[in-house]
Amino acid sequence: MISLLLSMLRARRGQAVVLALLALFAVAAAVAAPAYLQAVDRSIVAGQVATAPARERSLTITARVNLRQDDGFDFADVASGLVELPGFEQVYGQEFPAVGIEPDRVRASRVTYRQDVCAHLTIVAGRCVAGAGDVVLGERTAARLGLGPGDPITLTYASLGGSSSLPTYFADGVPAPLVVAGTYRATDAGEAYWGGHGYFDPDTTGAPGEPVFGGAATVAGMDHGTTEASLDLTAGPGALTAAALPDTRRRLGELRDRATRLGQGIVVSTKLPDLFARIDRSQELARRSVPAGAAPLLLLAYAVLFIAADYATQGRRPELAVVALRGTRWWTRWWLTLGEGLAAILLGGLAGCVAGQLLVGAVVAWRFPGVEVPVFTVEALRYAPVALLGAIAAALVAQRRHLAAPVAGLLRRVRGRTATWRVRAGEAVVAVLAAAATAQLFLTGGSLTGVAVVAPALVILALALATARAVTPLARLVGGWALRRGRVTTALAAFQLSRRPGAQRLILLLVAAVGVLGYAVTATDLAARDRDLAAQVATGAPRVLSVASIGREQLLQAVRAADPRAEYAMAVTEMPRGRPGEPPRLAVDTTRLAAASTWLGAYGDVDPARLATLLRPPVREVGLTIPGQDLTVDATVTGARPDNPVSLRLVLAGPKGRANVDLGAVHNGPGTYQQRVADCADGCRLVGVHLVTLDPAATATRITVVLNTLRTINPPRTAATGAELADLGRWRAADATLTAAPDGLRIGVDAPDGLPNGAWVQPAEVQLPLPVASTAATTTISGLDNLDVPATVAVRLAAVPRLGTDGTLVDLEYAERLATDAGLADEPEVWLGPAAPPDVLNRLAAEGLVVVADTGVGDTRARLAAQGPALSLWFHVLAGALAVLLAAGGLALVIAVDRRDRRADLAALRTQGLSRRAAGRVALWTYPALVLAAAPPGLATALIAWHLTGWALPLFGEAMPELPLPHWPTGPALPLTWLLTLALLIAVAAATARATTAPPRRAAAPATRG
Repeated sequence: MISLLLSMLRARRGQAVVLALLALFAVAAAVAAPAYLQAVDRSIVAGQVATAPARERSLTITARVNLRQDDGFDFADVASGLVELPGFEQVYGQEFPAVGIEPDRVRASRVTYRQDVCAHLTIVAGRCVAGAGDVVLGERTAARLGLGPGDPITLTYASLGGSSSLPTYFADGVPAPLVVAGTYRATDAGEAYWGGHGYFDPDTTGAPGEPVFGGAATVAGMDHGTTEASLDLTAGPGALTAAALPDTRRRLGELRDRATRLGQGIVVSTKLPDLFARIDRSQELARRSVPAGAAPLLLLAYAVLFIAADYATQGRRPELAVVALRGTRWWTRWWLTLGEGLAAILLGGLAGCVAGQLLVGAVVAWRFPGVEVPVFTVEALRYAPVALLGAIAAALVAQRRHLAAPVAGLLRRVRGRTATWRVRAGEAVVAVLAAAATAQLFLTGGSLTGVAVVAPALVILALALATARAVTPLARLVGGWALRRGRVTTALAAFQLSRRPGAQRLILLLVAAVGVLGYAVTATDLAARDRDLAAQVATGAPRVLSVASIGREQLLQAVRAADPRAEYAMAVTEMPRGRPGEPPRLAVDTTRLAAASTWLGAYGDVDPARLATLLRPPVREVGLTIPGQDLTVDATVTGARPDNPVSLRLVLAGPKGRANVDLGAVHNGPGTYQQRVADCADGCRLVGVHLVTLDPAATATRITVVLNTLRTINPPRTAATGAELADLGRWRAADATLTAAPDGLRIGVDAPDGLPNGAWVQPAEVQLPLPVASTAATTTISGLDNLDVPATVAVRLAAVPRLGTDGTLVDLEYAERLATDAGLADEPEVWLGPAAPPDVLNRLAAEGLVVVADTGVGDTRARLAAQGPALSLWFHVLAGALAVLLAAGGLALVIAVDRRDRRADLAALRTQGLSRRAAGRVALWTYPALVLAAAPPGLATALIAWHLTGWALPLFGEAMPELPLPHWPTGPALPLTWLLTLALLIAVAAATARATTAPPRRAAAPATRG
């Protein structure tokens, strides 16, 4: 029996090779999916690590130690013993405050030792630290203090004291004589080496921080108490690879557990879990997307295998009839029928296990260069047995009808029709499954789990079946129309297609293949456009600089000073989270919106320059400026109660930021309230007057305060007289009533239910309601201080830079003038336009801005392209290309198998008078015409399937704002791919028809007796 099987394979080796190749395709598709996912997992890790900010690739271990208390705790030894993270570079550091060179006690020098610091500093003058007693000063600090290389200084350890409103430092140690070895500038203040210590963040005065760096011997030789010791670890090249990542995650968890058990105030700070979470999410999304691309290819492979097995068995029907006539037992008959095909399928399946991984290896080498992925893995074969069983099942189903046919049926040349009810039932099952899978997508919000994973494949299959079902009646109509008009060739081709079962199967195959590739190209093309749009919207500008913590007004003025002509730079800050349901808000210097932002047509029709004009109506310059540091307020109070004291506070804005000045509790009668505000030595602007109860639980607050004069006593100047204060047009109030008094401004507060947030009086500089640009209709927004601000939508936008389709844009300067808080910017940034000069960082640094991150549209686009959803879509393209190759192979197979019947049919027609030329055209162009008929429905199938299911394919591996994403392909990718596919299939059909079909000659007339 074995020798007989081998003889059968040799005799029909062409058919065996076809079956083996189709089985190879099916198994290769099942192997390629997990193999590709392995490559994607590794590529995701490499891409996310490469684009992650420094804080997500490092961790810091800190503890506060006191060397004056000898408790046997050595942080350096303990921290080093805690760490078991191979591949991480370690940097040890210490720091403590000291006084001695600063002119006041409001700020202290930050004495710092950092391992190998000289390699990360640019020495401006002198040299770096070399021995005990050497220190280096920041260039600005040295210039401000008049110090330079070689100058002696004395520093003394300091402790923090004073009041909560005015903290000061005092000497708390033995003075240490030191020498300034040189002055420095940080080479890169944002590099991972500096950790998260904020060495160069603005200090209490708003100036950029510049620690006093000393060597280990210098710091150890100084008498100091409580010291912040740290060990920073930054991932090296091999610490966060795909292979090392699981071990790194485990060791990080163990490190945290050990630090917790050890106590001693040891704190482990890291953003590594954020990176791990983003990698996990990208990998999870890829695991959902890749199977959705593999499913159509697998189903198509089974369909072609079914057709091939059916046609192969059809050609052996006379042979099977002879076997049946000889009375062969049923199992022998089944073995002779199935054994040949099963052997070919098994051989092809084994080859598919190798071919699938080789194919993925080639794609990975092309798409993910540098990502080391093993070519052959056992893990990739986990679905191969299932795919092979599916291929065997498809072959068995295809041959079952032939095995069950009687001998007379096997001897017939014309194929019998399959039972209609079975075909219709199968089609109905496919339609129901497609509807159920699509419904699950919608009900679960697009979750590609369960049957929803195969929703695109089922929808494409259902539409292809519907198209194939329509072929027969349409072909009959075309044939009848052509015959009535005398177009014999067209009529014969149409009638041939309508009467052959293979035509419906080919239509199904071609429509599905074109649909699979079209769906993949649509997904890939739209995803690339979506990523580009997301990168531009989410970034907001061609280049974005994140700066260290700073006041909003300082940020605004620093950027304007660095770019006085408003050609390329814009100050930007986020606004605090508002009320539930309120769109997020972004405050920008709208005067520079046109120069610095990436303004897209998707935002709306308004021009950014016009938008700036609408958001900045003229302001009224009230001109309330406090001219000196010794603030004095003359006020007359009535209604003050000792059991419910009310404090008078002023918020002032100066060149160093905002100051909240508490003048103390007011008392009845005329009074003078004074406070020294050092930050206002060069003048401050009045932001607001605040009356607040000192007892939060107090109720029934009723008080009247008349502001008589605002002035300073050193120098003696008047900021506003009583008459000027009484001008009600200069003020607005919240939770208070304003009236003009003969001697000033009367502020009346009547709060029977208490005054939890206090009453505010502010200069009426900005007109209310505040004009905003928003994607939603709104009459109130939460301001920078989270207090409600009346607003009017001056421009309705479709989307807002950085915020997407749900957001509000306000002018930063106007919002700042309305705010009453401390004035710190929330996530301060500088947006740079295309005209930014190469030395822009130096210009901003000269104005006191410390850049901690520098990113751009290209960086964001690269980060999104390195995530799981983007990488997984290339598997869809690979599956689509293989689907077209399968369709081409199936088309060639059907044409080749049909050649005997077609030759017999054409020979009979030639006998009845059909010309040789017409017969040749029918033989040659019947199947190319079928391809032309299937191509437009295939394209329509792709677009319909995309509309129903494409929205569920994940686009981004991280949270992105709501975006005005395109939903339909508009570029050349889809039509060009469709035309190339059409050309390929027509070429295959024409070439196969030409090779297998020779125009038959007219049969000779029979001889007659004369």
